[in-house]
Amino acid sequence: MIISVKDTAKLIGISIISCCAVLVCTMFLNFYLDIVSIKESIVSEEAMLFYEAQVMTSKVVCLVSGGCLLATSVVMLFFYIKHYIDTHKKMLGVLKALGYSNLKIARSFWVFGSSILLGTAVGFLSAFLLMPVFYKLQNEDGILPEFVIHFHPELFLYLVLLPAAAFALLAICYACIKLRCPVQALLKGSIPYSHGLLSHASRKNRKHGKKAESSHSFLEDLRRDALRSKKTLVFFILFSSFCFSAMTQMSTQMKDFSSAMMGAMMLGIGILLACTTLFLAITTVIKGNTQTIAMMRIFGYSQKQCCHALLGCYRPVSYLGFAIGTVYQYALLKLMVSIVFKDIAGVPEYTFDVPMMLISLAAFVVVYELVMYYYAEKIKKISVKEIMLE
Repeated sequence: MIISVKDTAKLIGISIISCCAVLVCTMFLNFYLDIVSIKESIVSEEAMLFYEAQVMTSKVVCLVSGGCLLATSVVMLFFYIKHYIDTHKKMLGVLKALGYSNLKIARSFWVFGSSILLGTAVGFLSAFLLMPVFYKLQNEDGILPEFVIHFHPELFLYLVLLPAAAFALLAICYACIKLRCPVQALLKGSIPYSHGLLSHASRKNRKHGKKAESSHSFLEDLRRDALRSKKTLVFFILFSSFCFSAMTQMSTQMKDFSSAMMGAMMLGIGILLACTTLFLAITTVIKGNTQTIAMMRIFGYSQKQCCHALLGCYRPVSYLGFAIGTVYQYALLKLMVSIVFKDIAGVPEYTFDVPMMLISLAAFVVVYELVMYYYAEKIKKISVKEIMLE
């Protein structure tokens, strides 16, 4: 067995994202299948308009939320597999030297799909626990005929079993591709782009035949390399701030267009996704550059300079993600009101909530800067002696 239980425990991020995706999709798809069964018993025009709005809402929410979280899960799966291969290069190189084929080694990566199975199963079960309250709130005005919750086996197949199998197969295929490198490269640990930022910056300077002229130019070069060499982490930080921005702002509007329960659920999911992806990105940045930090401290760079070079470069990305999330939630709610609920009486006109945006921004700044301060203190505690003895 190549991949241990301890390794799979690190995949909690994928489990959380898949849980959120299946939770939302199960609630709305199950609601959609149950509500479709009562279409023939709807007699009034008002009830039919309300029915069509509920059907459209279910489709839009599943398509937008499910699709976005699915794409993020795929990116995170690829990241974990690449990270595992990068940190176990010598062990994998020994196996290849002993005659194991790429496919035979890659087959062990099917266990990465177990994180998806865990997340989807928890999300599916949680959806049914919340469903009685959700159904009641969706039809609290009693416009539609009464209908009950049914269990649809096809949803369990499509939302739990098939995603787990598909991700396991995807993990095997991607691992097989990433293992296509010489045995010598694995044994030496010299897979391209697997070194720290310091060596990456040095190779770049040698390639262009120039040296850093000052500490300022070196630090700026290091900041740029932190973004260029870790594009997946840039995506995670962008996605983290996007979730925080979109979900916190959208949650306050749900009481007018859906229910307070939906608002609370969106707020909880948004904060959970934001914290998970931000934690994954920042811890990976620090763990992947402990040698870089140690060498910078040996050369006399202060803690502030180390943090500014390795963490500060992600600050503009985080605020860009917040701006994208703000635009996204406005466009989505405007679309829902203008198209989905346009014929429903009593639905208020949606306008951009500037005070809520400022509150959300202030909360984001406080949370983000506190997280950066916490990890800055962790950088301060990195022992140069321990790093050099490794």
